[in-house]
Amino acid sequence: MFGTFQQSSLRIEVPASEQALRESLLHSAKLQKWLFPQRLPNGLPEELHAGLTYISWLGPIAIQHTVTQAEPNSLCLLLSQGIDGFHEWHWGEGWIQSRIEGITLLPLNLGQTLSLLQLRQFLATSNP
Repeated sequence: MFGTFQQSSLRIEVPASEQALRESLLHSAKLQKWLFPQRLPNGLPEELHAGLTYISWLGPIAIQHTVTQAEPNSLCLLLSQGIDGFHEWHWGEGWIQSRIEGITLLPLNLGQTLSLLQLRQFLATSNP
């Protein structure tokens, strides 16, 4: 794997319930709505579950995701190809935390920050 080892942990407040956060992260249709510019493949199951493997695309870069844990308050993904590492999500009422580590040429902290801001914006506009 080419790149450098990077790690980043961020926690933000979000204007959403625990249930809305769970649905935004575990339901593939909602995940696709806020995860731009990352593209998810067609044919994903309605809800992510442990053991599921899929490939998403960030421009021309493929990132393979293997769901190792999908719980009511957490999601853990093993990453390979474009990022060799993992991504953990934890959430509760009004907050979400993301931790990502891996070897990649991509700027992980920037991507993580933008993703969290997009999620917060999505939740603010879809949950009055």
